[in-house]
Amino acid sequence: MAELTGPWLGSYWQANAPTRFEATFVQANNSLSGRIIDDGPLGEAQLQGQVTGRHISFTKKYFNNPSYTIQYSGTVSEDGNHMNGQWQFNSKNSGPWEAHRSDNDLSKELKTILAKNAPELATTTN
Repeated sequence: MAELTGPWLGSYWQANAPTRFEATFVQANNSLSGRIIDDGPLGEAQLQGQVTGRHISFTKKYFNNPSYTIQYSGTVSEDGNHMNGQWQFNSKNSGPWEAHRSDNDLSKELKTILAKNAPELATTTN
């Protein structure tokens, strides 16, 4: 079974236009919960769902408009770092989505940038 706990970045497409989102998943056995923040007018949502093997499914409910309940289903990659699938609001509103793990270790990112651009400085920040 995939372990999905942590930060994720992704996009979903509606009418061929992408909307970016940030998600934080919390997994306990097969249960999934967390929050999603869309880069759009609907904003933050709560999610509840489950993971079975590499299959993921969850419901997203927006805090500012609980009538907007979106169903997501998809597949997690074998390495557990990517997922994609389909979302559905109703019979007329659906589309693809994808997400990948987010690396929020800014100090690690800084060291990587320094090592690439100024190798002598990267060793002094360790």
